[in-house]
Formats: sequence, structure tokens, C-alpha cells
Amino acid sequence: MTSRPERVSIVVPCYNEAARLNAAAFIGIAKLGHLSLLFVDDGSVDETAEILKGMAFEHDGVQVLVLPANMGKAEAVRAGMNSALAEGFSVVGYCDADLATPPSELIRLVDALVGNVEFTAVFGSRVARLGSSIDRSNARHYFGRVFASVASWALGITVYDTQCGAKVFRATPELRAALAEPFPSTWGFDVRLLSRLLNGTEHVPGMSPNSFLEVPLREWRDVKGSKVALSGAALALADVIKLRFERAPRS
Repeated sequence: MTSRPERVSIVVPCYNEAARLNAAAFIGIAKLGHLSLLFVDDGSVDETAEILKGMAFEHDGVQVLVLPANMGKAEAVRAGMNSALAEGFSVVGYCDADLATPPSELIRLVDALVGNVEFTAVFGSRVARLGSSIDRSNARHYFGRVFASVASWALGITVYDTQCGAKVFRATPELRAALAEPFPSTWGFDVRLLSRLLNGTEHVPGMSPNSFLEVPLREWRDVKGSKVALSGAALALADVIKLRFERAPRS
């Protein structure tokens, strides 16, 4: 049995999720005691904020951060992760509010990071294979393969699935530096974050690709009501292509 750090925080960005937020499932995660949940209400105009505050009232393992206006998923995740880092959590990450990645898989990602000191980040990867249950539409699958190929080209490393919404990181100076500035794209921010970690900043060196681990998920499902429109996906792809020409050559 692997030991877990005392403080693990998973950020859950939320925008108008009142109709589909599975409060009971999230409370179940919090009650396990493995990690804390930090919900970021991204300027919702429905009852999302009230539901989240009720969850926080019910369990100490649930926290809520309310943004004054809708800033987009990238900024919601960045604000949440910075808040968790400021509170001293030693492992921080994020997952989608629709729980497309089930709680058991989320905890498995945390365990994979905690149990392997050589890794600084662990990403869920939606690989359809024998023994797994990856319920993903054909359109999202094929666009995902194109996107991943372009992302690998832009980053200069091979990544199977940059867009899976479940990722965990160790609290390192490199992560803090990568989160210091807003991301230019809402839907392409996962690739931007990885690029910042790999390439570093003026004052903080980058990380080795060998410190990252992709874990094939055993289960993942497409959830109706996704806010990723075709236009947003196209903008994300354009941003990743732009990143390729911004990225300084790796030494």
C-alpha cells in the first residue's frame, strides 16, 4: 500500500454546472480522506455557487473559490491551483466537473504520483484498449488524435493525450513559475502548461520530459453537455500551432 502525502488538493473548475454536478459523488471522494477538493466557481449564473457552498458546509474536505466573473477554464484552473499552492498542499491537480474521469481513476493518478518519487506530474490518458472502458465519440477520438499529434510536434516530445481533464503535479518551483501568468488560450492551456514546465522561465529552469508520466485510464466516459464547442477546439488547435513557433529550441 502506497503512502500518501498529508495534503493533496484537486481543483474542479465549474461554470453553470448546477444541472449535472454530481454532489454525492464528490462528497464521497472527500470522505475517503485521500485528498481535498477545491471547487472554483467561474462566474456561474445558475445555482452552481449555492450547491458548492452547501457541499463545503457538509464536509471539511471541500473548499470553494468563487471568481467574480467568468474567466474561462484555464484561468479557473490556474486560480485554483495557485490557491492550493499558497495553502501549502504538496500535490495539486485538476479534474473536470462532469467526472468523465471516475473518482477511482482520479485517486489512482494521485497514487501513481505519490508512489513514484521520480515523477513530478502524472496525466490521465484515454487509450482505448482491451480491458479498458473508454466511452468516447468517434468525432472526439479522431480530433483528439490529430490534436495530440500537433501537440507533440509543438512540444518536441511524444504525448498521447494532452487534453484529458485529469492531471496531478508535485508542488515545485517549476509549477509555481508555470502558473504565474495567465494562459492565452482557454482550451489549449493544458499544452501551454506542459510547455512552460518543460521550457522553464527566465529564473526557473525547465523539467525533463522523463519526470512526466502518462497513465492509461481504465475507465472514462463522454458526458453529455460538454462545453467544448467545435469553434473552441479549432481555436485550441490554432493556439498549439502558434506555440510551436514561439517555443525556444530545447537544449
